[in-house]
Amino acid sequence: MITLASSSPRRAELLDQIQVSYVVSPVNIDESHQPGETAEQFVKRLALEKAQAGYDKFPERPALGSDTIVVLEKHILGKPENQQMAIEMLSMLSGKKHCVMSAVAICSDIDQHCALSTSEVEFTELTLQQIEAYWQSGEPVDKAGAYAIQGLAAKFIKNINGSYSGIMGLPLFETVELLKKAGIAL
Repeated sequence: MITLASSSPRRAELLDQIQVSYVVSPVNIDESHQPGETAEQFVKRLALEKAQAGYDKFPERPALGSDTIVVLEKHILGKPENQQMAIEMLSMLSGKKHCVMSAVAICSDIDQHCALSTSEVEFTELTLQQIEAYWQSGEPVDKAGAYAIQGLAAKFIKNINGSYSGIMGLPLFETVELLKKAGIAL
């Protein structure tokens, strides 16, 4: 049994897929990007801070934290705060390749470990009408880069190179490896 330090239903579904027992306990951390921090340092720090906060709440079991960001030409695209921000993000991604970084971390009484999954995603060209219709679906809200690969946005994806589960928000290969390091039997 682990603590899932996240309210993400996608992360819970992915843990269910690999048959990990968990208790959901969302944490609240400052997710601000620090000056001088690379995208990789940023996403790994957030995953570790979430895992540590989850472990601090329930030190009797290991805690898993994860974070996902979208990076386009060295610009980190977080979650859109409103429709205009989502339209800008999706317009930037239109017809281009971008990087999705998902970090996963485990904190326990033994140690803490973190791993990073980096994937490349290529979008087709999107019209403003497609972007606005996608926003109206409600799916871009609370999604890094304003899209969910496992949802309606799948029709915008020309190609991926990397981890599908990592793009969804929890890289399963890396997660399994970290769980093993933490002594969690699968």
